This record gives sequence, structure tokens and C-alpha cells, in this order.
Amino acid sequence: MAKKKRDNLKIVVVGHVDHGKSTVIGKLLYDTNSLPEGAVEKVRRIAKETGKPFEYAYLLDAFEEEQKQGITIDTTQIQFFTDQRDYVIIDAPGHKEFLKNMISGAANASAALLIIDAKQGVQEQSKRHAYMLSLLGIKNVYVVINKMDLVDYDAATYHRVASEMKEFITPLGVTPLRYIPVSGLAGENIATASDKMPWYTDQPLLVAMDELPGEQQEIDKPLRFPIQDVYKFDNRRIIAGRIEAGKLAVGDEIVIWPSGKKTHISTLAYWAPRDRKNKGYAGQSVGITVRDEFFNKRGELITLASEPAPHISNRLLVSLFWMGKTPLKVGKKYRLKLATQEVEVEVESITKVIDASSLDSSDDTLKEIKLNDVGEVILRTKEEIA
Repeated sequence: MAKKKRDNLKIVVVGHVDHGKSTVIGKLLYDTNSLPEGAVEKVRRIAKETGKPFEYAYLLDAFEEEQKQGITIDTTQIQFFTDQRDYVIIDAPGHKEFLKNMISGAANASAALLIIDAKQGVQEQSKRHAYMLSLLGIKNVYVVINKMDLVDYDAATYHRVASEMKEFITPLGVTPLRYIPVSGLAGENIATASDKMPWYTDQPLLVAMDELPGEQQEIDKPLRFPIQDVYKFDNRRIIAGRIEAGKLAVGDEIVIWPSGKKTHISTLAYWAPRDRKNKGYAGQSVGITVRDEFFNKRGELITLASEPAPHISNRLLVSLFWMGKTPLKVGKKYRLKLATQEVEVEVESITKVIDASSLDSSDDTLKEIKLNDVGEVILRTKEEIA
């Protein structure tokens, strides 16, 4: 009998600096035996050298130098396993100076944990991170209210912080699936339910994580197959790429966008007979040959003829977080990367500039967007794109 493919989930962990997100992850790894051999001993040695107490947070730092500085600078990706699925946890920086790294890490995730200190409550950076999750379209969010030990596991404090975050995040179109109280340092309500918080009757963090939607749900969506490249091999033209959503099979009628040309899938390419297959699914990189020979190029999008078509246009209304050292300006041209395509765009207009920490919008600076500002912008491309 074929072994069932395990589900996968990429989940980013964000939060205001020192709200304890790395400690929460470290404790999760420790409790599930996901730590590499010798990791704990290494951290104990570094802690002794620096004169700091041992903390599980340091298990996540990629380099000893980062551990000695006591902050997380680069996004760190950690393999994580439970009985239900395989995880890639992305530990993103909480410091304002490292927001660019936080965005880069979060862009690869399909779920998020937003860590908030129960004692300090919702901070500016907490709000900014919540807004970033909204911009990136991450809808599967848990708000983890950490350091409950510092407030004596008080239910009223938990409800106050949860209410404060709910009031801010709901207008963004993000509805957290759960608000989970924990103590990363004490290990309360991480892997197992806490007897110190009998008022909380929902699942502990680890169990709740296993209930987040995984990659399987991407398979049920309409096919989205961006062309990465076209290879000539023998007498075949192999169209290669990664299936971002949906599924495809030999014989399917497909549409290649933005041209709208239709054809059928003849084969899925393979190296050896044992690798032969007739279907491909979301998350897989595949090569296909088609019945009709068109001129195909990197950046085009393949969908099924039987499913809804993508939007085709040369004008886009986008929400963006600007990370350039020089301001984004109306009338200036830039390069836009969308899936595998890269096109030249011109900033037609800026419709809104937003303070990401307060959600206040500005109407007096609509000619440019500065570093770390959020804006709504209309972009124009030379040609239509999918």
C-alpha cells in the first residue's frame, strides 16, 4: 500500500520585539523532540560565555554572533514535526529596523502566529505586523497571548488584550481563528493544556496548530500554473513550472494567459519510466508537453479551460509596503515581479498613504510613499498581464 503523503504547512511567527516569540517556538521544538542533536548543549555553552541565563529562544538563531547580540536579525526557517503534519516555521524579526526581513519571511507563509506580551499588551509593532499579514493575504492567523505567568494567568488580562487586538485587526479583513494564552518560559498551554488557566477551555497551541488549514486545501482551488521556463529536449518542448494551486492531468484542456490560447496537455515529462505520472498537484514542480505548439515564455499563466479565468489587465490597484531607500513616486517606472513574470510598470497614481500602526490615512502626501509606509497605488503596465 502506498504511503499517504503528509500534509505540510509554512507558518510565520511575528511579534513586537521581546514579546517572546522565539521562546514559544523553542519550547514547541523542545516538547516535540524536534531539536537537532547537541542544540541544547550548544545554547548552554553560549549562555555561559555571555553570562546570560539559558533560554530556548536562542535555539532558533542561525548564527552564534546573533545569539551573542541577543536579537534575531535574519528570518530563520526551522523544520518542525508533529504526528499530524510537517511544518516549516519562519521566525521573523520583531525589530522595526528589520521589517524588510520580516516581510520576506512572511511572504512565504500560508499561516501565522502573532505573539503579544500579556503584560505589555498590543504595541505599535504588533499593529504593524498585523497590517503586514493583511497585506500579504495571510488569513489563517492565531493570536498567541504570551507571558501569562507575568500577570498570574489572569483571565481578565487575557480578555482585555484579545479585545484590543480584535478591535484593531478585524477592520483589516483578518479574523484570527483563535486567541491562545500561553507562557513560553513556563511551558504553559504550549503542548498540553494548562491547569493554571482552567478558564481557558480551547485547545493548547500545538493541538490548535495541527487544525490550521494545510496545503491540501490548495489542491481544491482553480489551477494556477505560472510558466517558469520552456525547455527543448529531443523533439519535445517542455513547459516547466510549479503548480501554485489546483491540479492538472494528461488530457486536460488548458488556457495560456494573457493570450487566451487553448490547447490540451499531452504528457507530463519524466526522466525514467518509474517516474511516469499523469497528474500534478499544488506544490509540485512539473513539466508538461502540449498538443499545439505556441510560442510560450516565462511569466505566462496556465489555467484549466473548465475553471474560472484569472483577471487580465494593464492596470492594477495594489496595497504595498514600501521598503525602498528612496521614496516611491508618481510617474516613476519600476520592475514588478508577479509569480514568474517580471514587467515594467509606471506609478499612475497614489490613492492612499497609511500609517500601519494606527491605520490613519493621509491625504496630503499623495505624490510619494516613503520607507516603511503603506500605500494604495495604481500601477500601469505596457501590456496586459494575468
